Amino acid sequence: MNKITIAIDGFSSTGKSTVAKQLAKHLGYIYVDSGAMYRAVTWFAMQNNIISKEHFYIDKLISNLHNITISFIFNDSLGFAEVYLNGKNIEKQIRTLEVSSFVSQIAEISEVRELLVKQQQKLGEKKGIVMDGRDIGTVVFPKAELKLFMTASPETRATRRFNELISRGDKVNFEEVLHNVQERDYIDSHREDSPLIKAEDAIEIDNSTLTLDQQFQKILQLVESKLENCK
Repeated sequence: MNKITIAIDGFSSTGKSTVAKQLAKHLGYIYVDSGAMYRAVTWFAMQNNIISKEHFYIDKLISNLHNITISFIFNDSLGFAEVYLNGKNIEKQIRTLEVSSFVSQIAEISEVRELLVKQQQKLGEKKGIVMDGRDIGTVVFPKAELKLFMTASPETRATRRFNELISRGDKVNFEEVLHNVQERDYIDSHREDSPLIKAEDAIEIDNSTLTLDQQFQKILQLVESKLENCK
């Protein structure tokens, strides 16, 4: 059976990872959360006093990139791969609002993007992969057979993110989360290196009013159509 590459891009909190995991599980494909890789570098920078609200030592980060090893290890009980930094599981640590507040700054650094894009492209050499992020269809897999661009209103995305953080026990307020969503949108869309843009051949999915099941079924139809055409 032919396998394809599925590239999912879009703004933060549009459910990219959720639908990517669903597709990968349904198709028996590899799932890679590219955003988690940037979050892992961000966590490394935070733990090593490279970035904070007061400072960002870019040269120090670049000189330490060789000390960063990111891997994904599948967790059978969860049904998806968790992120490991230098052999340590940091899946929970990288999902905080604090990490979110710095990750777009980290992702702006060309040396960071170059390192991670190479790793991402290597993971997709044999196809049969679903990867989500900000530049998957434009930079990482420009020849992907199926490209999707996920979007929703900032308020809708902030509400989703707020509920997710609250359910985990994080102490946040809605305005703080909305500000973070809007700030990340601006930085991601305006950075010089690989800005967040919709690929010309990407199919836009606005899921503001879609349930998770409606979204999955809509995208699955696109996947099945593409697989049929690739026979």
